[in-house]
Amino acid sequence: MNPNKQLWEKGDFTRLAETMRESGAQLVTNIGIKKGMKVLDLGCGDGTTAIPAAKLGAEVLGVDIASNLVAAGNRRAKAEGLTNISFQEGDATNLAELHDKSFDVAVSIFGAMFAPKPFDVAKELVRVTRPGGKIVMGNWIPGDPTLVAQILKVSSSYTPPPPEGFVSPMLWGVEQNVIERFMNAGIAKENISFTRDTYTFSAPFSPSTFVDRFKNFYGPTMNAFEAAEKNGKQAELQRELETLFNDQNRSGSNDRTSIPATFLRVTVNVN
Repeated sequence: MNPNKQLWEKGDFTRLAETMRESGAQLVTNIGIKKGMKVLDLGCGDGTTAIPAAKLGAEVLGVDIASNLVAAGNRRAKAEGLTNISFQEGDATNLAELHDKSFDVAVSIFGAMFAPKPFDVAKELVRVTRPGGKIVMGNWIPGDPTLVAQILKVSSSYTPPPPEGFVSPMLWGVEQNVIERFMNAGIAKENISFTRDTYTFSAPFSPSTFVDRFKNFYGPTMNAFEAAEKNGKQAELQRELETLFNDQNRSGSNDRTSIPATFLRVTVNVN
């Protein structure tokens, strides 16, 4: 089985996505999605950005490698009564089922960055976007002091080293790497721009409960806890994450969670 597919079908990412809705909708507004646009959301999960784009009147296709998230996205769209959006399975490194130059905007927020073969990902994003269109990525930044980069850093310290040839998804958060990947796909350097942006996780429960969501439903953290348990370090990992989440909580209450996380927003103008 494709290990990337296996990772994202593990657990239930929808339980985390519930804490990401508000920022997802705001981000879609900020990047200028408008009625009538054809939008691809790559690595869409259950529609955190795809569904708000459809509500703005865009024609949206959500593509994700995880079949459970595709099914969840289609359920959400049906429940919302949206007929201008659909979700299907697909691999960000090979979108053979999608035609060239078929989207006005290709979006991938914390999605395609986790696919292997980043140069192939960049090529596919460019291929399916029409000239005059744009690609927008949201990528976590390595070493950043805010939440997600720290979760992944902590988790990796408890898991075995990755296989030879593994390319860290966090390298999508390094501007020079992004430039190299899109230039290799035929994009001029001056058509690639960056901004630091903030995504806020909001939940009506405590930071400790939020840690449990990651522990039980988020593939990378689930793997870290499984590895930590084998080494008798599960309690240590739990403590480290609870300290992180509590320190970063900005809600002003122990019963609510509001944690901002910095990410790199990439905009590529396709010519």
